[in-house]
Amino acid sequence: MKYTSISHIEKLKANGEKFSCLTAYDATFAGVMSEVGIDMILVGDSLGNVIQGQKTTVPVTLEQMEYHIDCVSRGNQNCLIAGDMPYMSYSTPEEAYDTARRIMQAGAQMVKLEGGAWLLDTIQGLTVRGIPVCAHLGLTPQSVDALGGFKVQGRDQDTAEILLDDAKKLEAAGARMLVLECVPSELAKKVAEELVIPVMGIGAGVDVDGQVLVLHDMLGISPFQAKFVRNFMADANGDIKAAIELYHQEVKAKNFPAPQHSFD
Repeated sequence: MKYTSISHIEKLKANGEKFSCLTAYDATFAGVMSEVGIDMILVGDSLGNVIQGQKTTVPVTLEQMEYHIDCVSRGNQNCLIAGDMPYMSYSTPEEAYDTARRIMQAGAQMVKLEGGAWLLDTIQGLTVRGIPVCAHLGLTPQSVDALGGFKVQGRDQDTAEILLDDAKKLEAAGARMLVLECVPSELAKKVAEELVIPVMGIGAGVDVDGQVLVLHDMLGISPFQAKFVRNFMADANGDIKAAIELYHQEVKAKNFPAPQHSFD
């Protein structure tokens, strides 16, 4: 069985090709995504919102993340799996090492964590220990209370410069991938151009290297639809597998996200 590797995603970026990612939380959807050809699955702490009915991702526990990663890994055939490290499970480097061990042993091939320059020592430590890291900047859902809500980040020059500087520092520390969430398209494009590592966007425009959406959002079954979401199931006449395949095709063809799904 051949799995998509981080190196494969890096080659896609080097060749100017886009990669697709969706969240999944169970074996069945992981199997569908594998069959369709989705490049990467994120087992996100977004499960707190779409599976548990929580208002934020903060209540999600490490044990719950392990359970869902294990489920996804059983159904997966070829996608790269990244697993979120949940709220306050990586507040120190030592805590992060133990959390990452558990995430990886549950079946992930990469861990994702939210935050900027304060994570540099942690990312360096994870990297030298052989744990691939995906960083996350912009709107960081675990910090939504500190951010004052779900708001676009990096819209003024000062915060944009900080975000770009943090992105470069995270890459230098050893991060193998970066997620940008709810960031103006021009800023996201600049980050993707200046970093060697793949940059994946959610609400960050079409000029990053890959796209990720929450599964329930792109199927149009979440109670709230953000500006950056497209209802692919409506476009696929209610066929779930066709909707996932359409998403994959539209990302690869650089048709998604369109301007109406992006921020100025």
